Amino acid sequence: MHSWRQAASAIPDGPLREDALHALAHKRANIDGAALFWTLPSRRCPELLRLLVAFEILADFLDCVSERAPDTRNGQQLHRALREALDATLPCSDYYHLHPWRQDGGYTLALVYRCRQTLASLPSQSEIRAPLRRAVELLEVLALNHDTNPARRDEKLRAWAATRFAQGEPLAWFELAAAASAWLPVLAMAAYAADPAGKPETAEAIFAAYMPWISLAGTMLDSYGDLEEDHDAAHHSYLAHYPLRQADRRVGELVARAISEASRLPNGPRHVAIASCMIAMYLSNDSSRTPARLAATRQLAHNAGPLQRLLIPALRAWRLAYGQTSDCIQPRRSGSRLQAPFRHRAHQIIRNTPVL
Repeated sequence: MHSWRQAASAIPDGPLREDALHALAHKRANIDGAALFWTLPSRRCPELLRLLVAFEILADFLDCVSERAPDTRNGQQLHRALREALDATLPCSDYYHLHPWRQDGGYTLALVYRCRQTLASLPSQSEIRAPLRRAVELLEVLALNHDTNPARRDEKLRAWAATRFAQGEPLAWFELAAAASAWLPVLAMAAYAADPAGKPETAEAIFAAYMPWISLAGTMLDSYGDLEEDHDAAHHSYLAHYPLRQADRRVGELVARAISEASRLPNGPRHVAIASCMIAMYLSNDSSRTPARLAATRQLAHNAGPLQRLLIPALRAWRLAYGQTSDCIQPRRSGSRLQAPFRHRAHQIIRNTPVL
C-alpha cells in the first residue's frame, strides 16, 4: 500500500492525483476486503496478495476517474485497463484517450503490469482462464453506471443486460447489471488460480456462486448503505429500482442466498467467512445504523446468519480505527500503528455495539 500511495502522490495531473489518493484513503474497506480472498487457498501465496491488492486499487481508481468525467465512451476506454490487466495477450490501450486529464505518470500501467505479472505466476491460472475472462468482460457495465441522464442510463443498462444474459433469467435487468458491477468474481477466480490443484469445473462452480448471487448481494448492500446520500446527490442507486416496500425484503433474500451459495462451494466455510465479512462491513456502516434503518439492518444481519453477531462489532471498531466512518474523528497514526486512545475506543465499540 505504501508504494502505491507514493506512486499516486507523484501523478502529474492534479485531478488524477486527487482521484488516486482519494480512492486509497476512502476505499480502504474495499482493499482490505479484496486482500481477504488471500485466505481462500490452503497455502498463503504472496503473489496472489499482490494481485488482489493491485486489481482492487486499479478498479477503485478507475471508478473515481470515470465518475469525474461521466461519459460512456470515456468510461469504456478507461475500463479497458481492467480487462488488459488480466489478459497479457492484449496490447495496452491509451486509457486516457477520451479523458480530460491524461498525465498519470504511468500509475495505471504500473497497476496493469503488476496484475499481469502476478497472475502469470499462479499455478492454476490456465484452469480459471475461461470464467475469469467472462468475469472481466462483464465489467464493461461499469462504463454505463455513471451516465448523468437517468433515463438514458437505465435504457443502456437494460439493453446491455438483454444482450449479455439469456432470456428467462430469474433476475430483473437491474439486478443483473448490479451483479455485474461488482468485481468479486474476478477476486474469487484469482484466489482459486493460486490453488495448485485447481480444476476447471470447480472454477465454474465458484464463478456461478459469485455471479450473480454473492456479487448481487454486495452491490445491493452497498446501495442500501448509500441510499440517502445517492438520493440527495442524484446518483444512480440500484436499490431504488425496487418498489419502496419491497427493497429491504429483497435484499434480505439476496443476503441469505449469498451465504447459501457460498456454503455449497468446495472450501465452503472460507467462502462463507468472506461473504459474511462483506455483509458485516456494509451493515456496520453508520448510514446502515440510523434509528430509521436499524430494524431493517437487524433483519438483514439475521438473514446472514449468526456470524454477524461477532463480525459487526469487530468491523465497527475497524471503521473507527481507520477513519472509515462518517461520525468518528480521523485517527492520527505513527507509521501504521494506531494511537492508544483510538485503540481504547475501538475496544469500547466492540464491547458496546448492540448485537444485531
